[in-house]
Amino acid sequence: MKPQYHLSLCLAIFLLLTTQCTPQQFACDKSKSETSQFPFCNSSLTYEDRARNLVSLLTLKEKVQQLVNTATGIPRLGVPSYEWWGEALHGVSNVGPAVRFNAMVPGATSFPAVILSAASFNASLWLKMGQVVSTEARAMYNVGQAGLTYWSPNVNVFRDPRWGRGQETPGEDPLVVSKYAVNYVRGLQEIGDSKNSSSDRLKVSSCCKHYTAYDVDNWKGVDRFHFDAKVTKQDLEDTYQPPFKSCVQEGHVSSVMCSYNRVNGIPTCADPNLLKGVVRDQWGLDGYIVSDCDSIQVYYTAIRYTATPEDAVALALKAGLNMNCGDYLGKYTENAVNMSKVKESVVDQALIYNYIVLMRLGFFDGDPKSQPLGNLGPSDVCTDDHKSLALDAARQGIVLLGNNGALPLSSNATQNLAVIGPNANATNVMISNYAGIPCGYTSPLQGLQKYVSAVTYAPGCSNVKCKDDSLIKPAAKAAAAADVVVVVVGLDQSIEAEGLDRENLTLPGYQEKLVMEVANDTKGTVILVVMAAGPVDISFAKTNRKIGGILWVGYPGQAGGDAIAQIIFGDYNPAGRSPFTWYPQQYVDQLPMTDMNMRANATANLPGRTYRFYSGKTVYPFGHGLSYSSFSKFIVSAPSTVLIKKNRNSIYSSHAQAIDVTTVNCKDLHFHVVIGVKNNGQMSGSHVVLIFWKPPSASTAGAPNVELVGFERVAVEKGKTKNVTVRFDVCKGLNLVDTHGKRKLVIGQHTLIVGSPSERQVRHHLNVRLARSASETDLAVV
Repeated sequence: MKPQYHLSLCLAIFLLLTTQCTPQQFACDKSKSETSQFPFCNSSLTYEDRARNLVSLLTLKEKVQQLVNTATGIPRLGVPSYEWWGEALHGVSNVGPAVRFNAMVPGATSFPAVILSAASFNASLWLKMGQVVSTEARAMYNVGQAGLTYWSPNVNVFRDPRWGRGQETPGEDPLVVSKYAVNYVRGLQEIGDSKNSSSDRLKVSSCCKHYTAYDVDNWKGVDRFHFDAKVTKQDLEDTYQPPFKSCVQEGHVSSVMCSYNRVNGIPTCADPNLLKGVVRDQWGLDGYIVSDCDSIQVYYTAIRYTATPEDAVALALKAGLNMNCGDYLGKYTENAVNMSKVKESVVDQALIYNYIVLMRLGFFDGDPKSQPLGNLGPSDVCTDDHKSLALDAARQGIVLLGNNGALPLSSNATQNLAVIGPNANATNVMISNYAGIPCGYTSPLQGLQKYVSAVTYAPGCSNVKCKDDSLIKPAAKAAAAADVVVVVVGLDQSIEAEGLDRENLTLPGYQEKLVMEVANDTKGTVILVVMAAGPVDISFAKTNRKIGGILWVGYPGQAGGDAIAQIIFGDYNPAGRSPFTWYPQQYVDQLPMTDMNMRANATANLPGRTYRFYSGKTVYPFGHGLSYSSFSKFIVSAPSTVLIKKNRNSIYSSHAQAIDVTTVNCKDLHFHVVIGVKNNGQMSGSHVVLIFWKPPSASTAGAPNVELVGFERVAVEKGKTKNVTVRFDVCKGLNLVDTHGKRKLVIGQHTLIVGSPSERQVRHHLNVRLARSASETDLAVV
């Protein structure tokens, strides 16, 4: 993404000076008495009162132009135009029109794709990433290069391995996705280091998307604009909805974006149950609901869901939509009101929700330079600390899939290194999608050259599609002359992307042939690096003895090359865990991507999805990840019994096996498990503790095989032991969803399993039962 031309010195100076003179516009300029005296500028009033006052001053024609992302503003009231569409998925991005880079701020810190950062299983890292991104966003806002509203993160569950946008998500597990969402949202929104995530003031506004059950982009001719996701109540409640609920109730996100698809026949942006009913009323969203771009137009033009554009906008507004990325609300809402298809009061309420968010951001408090974050500027973007965190995020997420003792390499013992593969010298590929311009790049080749002076580079393929095998022989020849070969294969945005789902899980083109011929011809060790977001069936590499180590590096961001090299040469001990299941190709051969069912169905020959419901063969299981050290775990303390107490006036049989959570007294119904982690190896490092839950055997129909209920990442020095404490909320974490979408607590023996399926697991049994006597009602755990 480097410029292809050089600006003259005069032009560069001109650009720098002009950007310095065009700070972000704002409302309620105190130097303009004719507009700053309106009640909506009075910061001593509540946000709602201020917003209501502003809306009361607008004409209908003015109102409708504020319902779109390119809001025109109200010049007569001193309210400037505002662009709502900003993106900050893993760094401030210029994908949305609110952000632009120029001579003053030429780039921003580009973290790894979310799927790789999620593999760190480190909630504190996710929070810090959000804090860095919001600091850089505010700094850019202060000099007129960015807005304050960002439509990130993507909290859809990575249900199907072929999904092109899996790279944007934190993986296949609802708990991991939820924890990532809450922490990243808090990092974006909270001001300072306060742990009070319900604070009214916002650093920037975050948005959780795409609500809901959205994970088909374009698969075998089925696209997201026409797709109708048929979802059971059970799957909706325990898989698709939890991340969004956590965003709203725990992360206190200030926006939710509805998606393109339909759910059970109804476009999500036109569904009053999903929008007003659930997001607004049940979960209590304090913010605005925005459509994915042109979603209203899509359900009118693509599927003819309504008879007229006016019907389309009326339906969306009445369902609870407040903001339109696109122009339909701006074009047709005035007519819809005049035709009595929607009341003007509905438009007013939508604007109130929107304006309250801008007020919480300080947009109506005058010059941002005089506000608490007004001191941020270009020097706060791409700082050394920020770039260091981007490197650390990549290192923490990279997963060591396999190692026969070849890794780590010794830089002293490696005399000749061959670096081969279509992604071996990747730069732009590493920053994934929804990326801005990074602070800089270090490719895998550049990172490895820092360790070995004699390095030969051979791409082997001209690109990841690798449709021509003419470059394989030169690569194999380079491999034959090397002590060690690092082969970097994988995918890029031409294979998996927004609007592009995969049809298979194999390496594209001749990439497998490249790996095999390099392995056959080398006399030394081969290290295979897979740079891709979604899983790839690399069974062929697992069984090849010449391949001494395998790494999955996702799309590792601007510092990806350094992170890869530091792990390969042992300057960093890998601890990442796979946030998804690696399936064999046969899995997707038997399962249509468009089937939204999570549970296995033998009658329909459906094998189930994700580790929770699939029990077949895998290439690597969810949570898999090796280290250069060996760790052992043991239970230090955990309760043996949990007593369930009913709410007052709740009635159920003492013989009940599944109790509705709403009837249980959940107050203080929690417990702690303390786990000891010992580093038995010769290298200090981190270890991810995964705690799975297996419900009683006679459970609710459709119960998961196991389910992740807790995780912690802990650093342990060699030869030392550290304890990890994990808190469990019984009502939230140890419940099952029945076929009606109701959450149940199951009576009986539950099992906590510490460790992934590919490591030695420790089990602890927990008896959950009803409190039998008055003396027991004061106890929760025993």
